[in-house]
Amino acid sequence: MKPTGIYVPNVTPFNAKGEIMYDKLGELLEFWIDGGISGVIANASTGEAPYLSRDERVKIIEYLIEKADGRINVFAGTGATSLWQSIELTRDALNAGAQAALVTTPFFFKPTGDEIAQYFIELMDAVDIPVILYNVPKFTGYSVAPKVVAKVADECSNLVAMKDSSNNPGNMADVISLCGDKINALSGAADMILPTLMLGGKGAIVAIGNVAPRTCVNIFDAYGKSDVKAAGDNQLRASFVNKVVVRDYPQIPAIKAAINQMGLPAGHPRKPLTALPEETARKIKETLGL
Repeated sequence: MKPTGIYVPNVTPFNAKGEIMYDKLGELLEFWIDGGISGVIANASTGEAPYLSRDERVKIIEYLIEKADGRINVFAGTGATSLWQSIELTRDALNAGAQAALVTTPFFFKPTGDEIAQYFIELMDAVDIPVILYNVPKFTGYSVAPKVVAKVADECSNLVAMKDSSNNPGNMADVISLCGDKINALSGAADMILPTLMLGGKGAIVAIGNVAPRTCVNIFDAYGKSDVKAAGDNQLRASFVNKVVVRDYPQIPAIKAAINQMGLPAGHPRKPLTALPEETARKIKETLGL
């Protein structure tokens, strides 16, 4: 199963006490499904995964699967600082029913290319689930080399895709050239949705899908119909939304503020993150025309 289309790394709505509001997550899920997405990724960066307990991660996956009821795919973020933790989280995701795991490259300590490759090979040997390798330099402190991705793809048939958030067209092009049809290349940067498709990629997993799922889906659909003008127009809108909620303001509070300003229940960030001031939230609403 190689993922295609637009996936939302969904936010986790918390109340002011930091408790997960599962009913609100269900409301958001309907908004994303109505936007035409192919699936959601529970417990990813935008879902504030580092602030979730192991039990909470499982409950979120199970809840989304129950509410999605087969309408979309439900994947889960399972990356951690060590191989052993990642195996535990990935096995939890599989047992909870997730159809694939999104796994960051190891972080905190910077591994070598060989260590990264071995990490993924051993993970996929330990847990039989489709895996999406996640390259996210802004969180890990480094970008995984395309030749390392190719090595893993050569050795592991259950590596099905790579999410690349490097925002580097050259990096994406190298991955696609080296891996061919062994894996699907997915953009992890909103500015790179259309460029990724033009390079031969198959979709995107982008944070702004929480706010503007239909815009992201329109890029994918229009390009698939060879309507380059419509694809380009929607890419411009996606890039503008990305500028506001990812680059101009702190990403998690800004995305949640934008969703809340749309009348949807994203709730609060979990501490130590805090909500944006109301004046800033209103400015985001006005800027995006929500």
